[in-house]
Amino acid sequence: MQFRSRRTFGAVSVVVGLIFLLLVGVAVAQYAQTTQPVTHVAADFDFYRPPADQTPLPMIEQINVKNIILMIGDGMGPAQVTAARILGAGPDGRLHMDRLPVTGAMTTHSANALVTCSAAAATALATGQKTNNGMLSLLPDGTPLRTILEAARDEKNMATGLVTVCTPAHATPAAFAAHVSSRGHHAEIAKQILDARLNVLFASIGLAEPPTEGEVSERRAALWLAENAPSDGCQLATRRQQLAALNADRVVGLFRLEEPQFRDVEPTLAEMTQKAIQLLARDPDGFFLMVEGSQIDWACHAGDGPDAVRQTLLFDQAVQVAADFALTHQDTLVVVTADHETGGMVIAGGDRSGQSLTLKWPDKPAVGSLSHSGVTVPIYAFGPEAIRFTGLHDNADLPRLFASLLDIDQLQRAPVAQPATP
Repeated sequence: MQFRSRRTFGAVSVVVGLIFLLLVGVAVAQYAQTTQPVTHVAADFDFYRPPADQTPLPMIEQINVKNIILMIGDGMGPAQVTAARILGAGPDGRLHMDRLPVTGAMTTHSANALVTCSAAAATALATGQKTNNGMLSLLPDGTPLRTILEAARDEKNMATGLVTVCTPAHATPAAFAAHVSSRGHHAEIAKQILDARLNVLFASIGLAEPPTEGEVSERRAALWLAENAPSDGCQLATRRQQLAALNADRVVGLFRLEEPQFRDVEPTLAEMTQKAIQLLARDPDGFFLMVEGSQIDWACHAGDGPDAVRQTLLFDQAVQVAADFALTHQDTLVVVTADHETGGMVIAGGDRSGQSLTLKWPDKPAVGSLSHSGVTVPIYAFGPEAIRFTGLHDNADLPRLFASLLDIDQLQRAPVAQPATP
């Protein structure tokens, strides 16, 4: 009996040992699947030029703010910025956003979740109020909220603009000009964006292959905008070479409309930002401009490290354009932040030279399945009153600060037209 007991114990030990080795093997395999090497040469980041001068831009004297440029890197958390800096400028280098002299951090939770969606996050950044995930510029009970863009237009007669590299009915741009109970109501969002009488609307209508049902709906809404914008008094551009000719009081650029699969037919985010600023700066009453680098988020949802870095660098080029304008127009405030972080990116290692690094993502069951996270995101600011953005803020604080700087008395729960039900 004793001998048989030892044999049983030995057999069990072997089985347990095999199970342990199997689990270790699975864990190692999972780690390997979610660890991604990224090299400068392989990913081709040569389009990017880091700042030659790495010193911070100067603090601007306390003068009245005339223009506000809010720049949102969708999905851009601290790791995305760090990865872009390492591969774009080197471990000891700086991005253009790094030169903005005031830095802070921002919390991003929504009214009903610690981890926000883009719609709720953009609502907070646009209105100064929290809402539930999925809703756009409405309180959870359906009460419409006036946005900082609408307040600047109506109370201060400022020119207004939205620039993005996603469709205009996507959550972040939509929150500044539309009020709907679901971010999926793309047709109604498009109508409200046109009714907002923006001076500048630049967006990209590119599609993934194959497109999702939501992307098809967003593209349909963009096509409606393209068909109706000219009759509403807007000058329309649909190709990159048409951008320079835009000069009307109200312009709409919907790029990749005819060839949605080809990026080279659309201007870069920096080019769109530069043109938007050129047009908006003609207004003697000033302007409010929101610029979104939307595809950082898309790359991180897919766990695509090289494209996440590429999109962050493209966004940083647009930051350079805004900062250069603010440096010569010192009544302009530039604030750079994110709506949330996407993907839970971690920098797990790399070459000290900055030519390569290793990114680690959480385990994911399928491509495109990585989610947002609830980590705080960075704030960078430059211009008059930039010091107000130092320290820790909530995303709902930013439009309230903008309203205060523009001497707008009442941003919260100001009356707007009740949106129609799609």
